[in-house]
Amino acid sequence: MPSSIYDIAIIGGGASGLAAAIVAAREGARVLVIERDVEAGLPLLATGNGRCNLSNESLDPAHYLHPGIASRVMGPTPERDIAEFFDSLGLIRTSIDGRLYPITRRAESVRDVLLGSCTRENVAIERACTPVAARYDKAARTWSLECQRPTQPLKAKAGVDAKAKLRALRRALRDAKMAHVAFQARAVIIAAGGKSSSIADIFSLPYLAASPVLCPLAATPCDTAGLPLESSALKALDGQRIHATLSLPGSGWAETGEVLFRAYGISGIVAFNASRRAHAGDTLELDLLPELSDAALHTELERRVSMHAASPAHNPSWFDGLLARPVALLVFAVAQEQADLESLGHAIKHALFAVTGTADEQSAQVHRGGIPFDIVNLATLGIDSPQSPQLFVCGEALDMDADCGGFNLAWAWLSGIRAGRAAARAAQETR
Repeated sequence: MPSSIYDIAIIGGGASGLAAAIVAAREGARVLVIERDVEAGLPLLATGNGRCNLSNESLDPAHYLHPGIASRVMGPTPERDIAEFFDSLGLIRTSIDGRLYPITRRAESVRDVLLGSCTRENVAIERACTPVAARYDKAARTWSLECQRPTQPLKAKAGVDAKAKLRALRRALRDAKMAHVAFQARAVIIAAGGKSSSIADIFSLPYLAASPVLCPLAATPCDTAGLPLESSALKALDGQRIHATLSLPGSGWAETGEVLFRAYGISGIVAFNASRRAHAGDTLELDLLPELSDAALHTELERRVSMHAASPAHNPSWFDGLLARPVALLVFAVAQEQADLESLGHAIKHALFAVTGTADEQSAQVHRGGIPFDIVNLATLGIDSPQSPQLFVCGEALDMDADCGGFNLAWAWLSGIRAGRAAARAAQETR
């Protein structure tokens, strides 16, 4: 076969694609990564608030959309397998509340070791390159990928910082004159992330429409009767952070952590995880003081009656030391200005929010949907169809998402490793 034919072409240079590339190259495959952005691995820089929460110390499959599938794909020792992979890259990790980060606490450290390993393993990376068509040649047993890329190298001014350079390169890409180029490969891995419908179309694969998850929820606070309150109730809370328990009554799901109130609803990691489960029309329950039981809270409220001569009604300072004053105003609104201790305690422990949908979707960390598992061989992550031989899928391109806390990146690493290893072995068989 001509030397211009790669063993594996990987569509997407994100977390799963780079993991697949490194593993496949170590198996002896000649690998090409095709990345549509101006650089590979850029989404990693935004993960974990710039620190890259690359995994979790306990990868319980229950955190995933399809727990049984996640368990089979990630294998019996996912924590150890991820540790060994990053050890081989030279990345030292640290644990913060059960979440794993690079010891530098900087996301670029993860990207740097991945790209550095690609360089050492002679992985070719085509940047600013977008696949537009694919054809499999049964006689040659190779895929031909037709792509568009700029006719000239993209340029940015010398001396600018990394962010300014990135913006300049993306502007140059938008304005660039494009040309067609074709790449041949014995096997292809789709690792194009959560918005992969166009790539699925190229290969005539079914695709479940992508919808944003792990994003804020648009929600309206309700009174004790379940009736929505005036919008001013949330506007007064905008930007207020509290430690609370959020639950979805009837589902058995509840999680405690930081909640950030916004003028449109609720944000924060707990709300992000709720966005994977709650839908428009659902009701969320918020416990504003999870540290205190109902009985303990009632005792505290009775103590305050003896401390304050004034009634708690219309007086947020009555809650000083227990609730922030903006939160106390929410309690009064939920209790409909009833000053009796039972009403106030119930409003604190069982504040209801009516969900109207998701919010700030453009910043969603993950998208649900993708290529369905009913056409995927879980042992190899290969497409189980004679019309799509030597075609594999990994990462968010598959219909899998998970809670915050490193679970989504863990899926990316482990599914990429599985797909890369299987594709390399399949390519060897067709040489």
